[in-house]
Amino acid sequence: MSDAFILDAVRTPRGRGKLGKGALSGVHPQELLAQVFRALVDRTRIDPREIDDVLAGCVSQVNDQGANIARNAVLAAGWPQEIPALSVNRFCASGLQAVNLAAMGVGSGAQDLVVAGGVESMSRVPMGSDGAGQDGGNLTLREKVIQVPQGVSADMIATREKLSREALDAWALTSQQRAAKAQAEGRFTRSLIPVTDPASGKLLLDRDESVRADTTAAGLAKLAPSFASVGEAEIAPGLTLDAAARRVYPELAQIEHRHTAGNSSGLADGAAAVLLASEAYVRRTGVRPRARIASMAALGSEPVIMLTAPAPTARKALGRVGLSPRDIDVWEINEAFAAVVLQTTRALELDPEKVNPNGGAIALGHPLGATGAMLLGTALDELERTGKRRALMVLCIGGGQWLATIIERI
Repeated sequence: MSDAFILDAVRTPRGRGKLGKGALSGVHPQELLAQVFRALVDRTRIDPREIDDVLAGCVSQVNDQGANIARNAVLAAGWPQEIPALSVNRFCASGLQAVNLAAMGVGSGAQDLVVAGGVESMSRVPMGSDGAGQDGGNLTLREKVIQVPQGVSADMIATREKLSREALDAWALTSQQRAAKAQAEGRFTRSLIPVTDPASGKLLLDRDESVRADTTAAGLAKLAPSFASVGEAEIAPGLTLDAAARRVYPELAQIEHRHTAGNSSGLADGAAAVLLASEAYVRRTGVRPRARIASMAALGSEPVIMLTAPAPTARKALGRVGLSPRDIDVWEINEAFAAVVLQTTRALELDPEKVNPNGGAIALGHPLGATGAMLLGTALDELERTGKRRALMVLCIGGGQWLATIIERI
């Protein structure tokens, strides 16, 4: 397989994912995606007619995000109708999965130029809008395999790993402080494009909306646990979610619910896009890539605790190219929950200073289908800013899956 090169990466700011309150909630998600598509063409000056395919991650593919949102975004962008498009759903890693699939396409030689990324408008299409729950309502599967919401899984990890509420809040505070510093220093500006109203052209948002520079440890400590009531919900007469989870992990006498709105990822709206090219295209056109895809890996894990697989997934991606965790300069571990980052950092013996150096989803928000592609752009910008070489992105995925990608700066 030949190299898959990254020519550019762009994203919208993350808007607050609350209808009527977030700056992007009035923008149709097709239009959010269309704006990053157009920005890629404007920045790279490629001819859109050269694009072989478009892949876009999106988790809740219903209502505004249904009807193959990738294809409709291509049309909304005003690109040639001959460009095909595919919507991808691997839950929270959908955006990065789209990038990985595009890398496979250009790396195999089957395609020369592919746009990949993702979108999610959590204000307009709230999480769970597809009505599928954890198992799609399959009662036969439910009897065979216990599945619980990720928040309960995160609290199970915090309990099992003895990660205190104070430790979780401390990481959340670090995320907010790093994001606020990065925002103040303009570290996001290379990848970030402002979002305008599709009808009037008025500027709607040009910076991530949820960063709270005034966050304090005392303020975080006052927040109530978010998933205690979820764990108490009955899934069968006399059987709560917590009790069902403890059937799989009987060593847990109880589940300590320690995650809150402050140390978990925030709901967000946003879109991102990455332009990938084949080695043949780069040679033929003389275009200068910013980076290349060095390795990729996907892995499944036990679906109850589900959030402990970033370490083995990262090791799988590293092992494919003969690298170790010490060879990675920037780690982007999606901050779905603070326990995920802390557990992974501990398991891989990482330097915390290399992990999410510009904050993560706790501070910035987590627009599900877009986050993976956003992390790639943020990591690439950080490599260029610091003159470093390699970054690894890894995201947890519902149902017990993980996805990792390693990029290498050119």
